[in-house]
Amino acid sequence: MEDWVKVCEEKALKDGDMLDFDHGESKILVTRSGGRVYATDRICTHAYADLSTGILNEDENTVTCPLHLSAFKLDSGIPQNLPAEDPLKIYKVKIQENAIYIKLG
Repeated sequence: MEDWVKVCEEKALKDGDMLDFDHGESKILVTRSGGRVYATDRICTHAYADLSTGILNEDENTVTCPLHLSAFKLDSGIPQNLPAEDPLKIYKVKIQENAIYIKLG
Protein backbone atom coordinates (compact mmCIF):
# COMPACT_ATOMS: atom_id res chain seq x y z
CA MET A 1 0.00 0.00 0.00
CA GLU A 2 1.33 3.39 -0.97
CA ASP A 3 1.28 6.00 1.78
CA TRP A 4 0.72 9.32 -0.03
CA VAL A 5 0.04 12.28 2.27
CA LYS A 6 -1.34 15.63 1.17
CA VAL A 7 1.01 18.49 2.05
CA CYS A 8 -0.78 21.54 0.64
CA GLU A 9 -2.53 22.97 -2.38
CA GLU A 10 -0.13 23.39 -5.29
CA LYS A 11 -0.75 27.15 -5.55
CA ALA A 12 0.38 27.59 -1.91
CA LEU A 13 4.00 26.71 -2.82
CA LYS A 14 5.64 29.17 -5.22
CA ASP A 15 9.13 28.97 -6.76
CA GLY A 16 11.67 29.74 -4.06
CA ASP A 17 9.35 28.73 -1.21
CA MET A 18 10.22 26.31 1.59
CA LEU A 19 7.54 24.67 3.71
CA ASP A 20 8.10 22.73 6.90
CA PHE A 21 5.76 19.75 7.20
CA ASP A 22 5.42 17.36 10.14
CA HIS A 23 3.76 13.97 9.91
CA GLY A 24 4.06 11.79 12.98
CA GLU A 25 7.76 11.63 13.83
CA SER A 26 8.80 12.80 10.34
CA LYS A 27 10.05 16.37 9.93
CA ILE A 28 9.98 17.14 6.23
CA LEU A 29 11.06 20.09 4.09
CA VAL A 30 9.02 20.69 0.94
CA THR A 31 10.48 23.12 -1.58
CA ARG A 32 9.77 24.41 -5.06
CA SER A 33 12.79 25.26 -7.15
CA GLY A 34 12.91 25.79 -10.89
CA GLY A 35 9.26 24.79 -11.17
CA ARG A 36 9.84 21.39 -9.52
CA VAL A 37 8.69 20.30 -6.09
CA TYR A 38 11.06 18.41 -3.79
CA ALA A 39 10.70 16.81 -0.36
CA THR A 40 13.59 15.89 1.95
CA ASP A 41 14.15 15.39 5.64
CA ARG A 42 14.09 18.79 7.30
CA ILE A 43 16.78 18.17 9.91
CA CYS A 44 20.45 18.46 8.88
CA THR A 45 22.36 15.16 9.04
CA HIS A 46 25.41 16.81 10.63
CA ALA A 47 23.83 18.56 13.62
CA TYR A 48 20.26 19.12 14.71
CA ALA A 49 19.36 22.19 12.66
CA ASP A 50 16.08 22.92 10.90
CA LEU A 51 16.74 23.36 7.18
CA SER A 52 13.50 25.31 6.71
CA THR A 53 15.34 28.22 8.36
CA GLY A 54 18.27 27.79 5.97
CA ILE A 55 18.90 29.20 2.50
CA LEU A 56 17.35 27.89 -0.70
CA ASN A 57 19.69 28.33 -3.68
CA GLU A 58 17.64 27.83 -6.83
CA ASP A 59 20.65 28.27 -9.13
CA GLU A 60 22.40 25.28 -7.54
CA ASN A 61 19.21 23.42 -6.57
CA THR A 62 20.35 23.18 -2.93
CA VAL A 63 19.28 24.05 0.58
CA THR A 64 21.98 25.27 2.97
CA CYS A 65 21.95 24.50 6.68
CA PRO A 66 21.74 27.64 8.83
CA LEU A 67 24.07 26.21 11.49
CA HIS A 68 27.25 25.01 9.75
CA LEU A 69 26.46 25.92 6.10
CA SER A 70 26.44 22.44 4.57
CA ALA A 71 24.45 22.48 1.32
CA PHE A 72 22.28 19.53 0.23
CA LYS A 73 21.00 18.77 -3.29
CA LEU A 74 17.21 18.89 -3.32
CA ASP A 75 16.82 16.04 -5.83
CA SER A 76 19.18 13.56 -4.17
CA GLY A 77 19.77 14.80 -0.61
CA ILE A 78 23.53 14.49 -1.16
CA PRO A 79 25.64 16.99 0.81
CA GLN A 80 27.80 19.25 -1.35
CA ASN A 81 30.32 20.26 1.30
CA LEU A 82 31.49 19.48 4.81
CA PRO A 83 30.79 19.23 7.66
CA ALA A 84 27.75 17.15 6.58
CA GLU A 85 28.69 13.77 5.14
CA ASP A 86 25.41 11.82 5.23
CA PRO A 87 22.63 12.52 2.71
CA LEU A 88 19.16 13.64 3.61
CA LYS A 89 16.32 11.19 3.06
CA ILE A 90 14.29 12.19 0.03
CA TYR A 91 10.60 11.54 -0.58
CA LYS A 92 8.69 10.97 -3.80
CA VAL A 93 6.41 13.86 -4.74
CA LYS A 94 3.33 13.94 -6.93
CA ILE A 95 0.92 16.68 -7.90
CA GLN A 96 -2.63 15.48 -8.27
CA GLU A 97 -5.86 17.47 -8.52
CA ASN A 98 -3.95 20.72 -7.80
CA ALA A 99 -2.48 19.40 -4.53
CA ILE A 100 1.06 18.34 -3.54
CA TYR A 101 1.48 14.88 -2.05
CA ILE A 102 4.53 13.09 -0.68
CA LYS A 103 5.03 9.35 -0.29
CA LEU A 104 5.97 8.38 3.24
CA GLY A 105 5.76 4.59 3.02
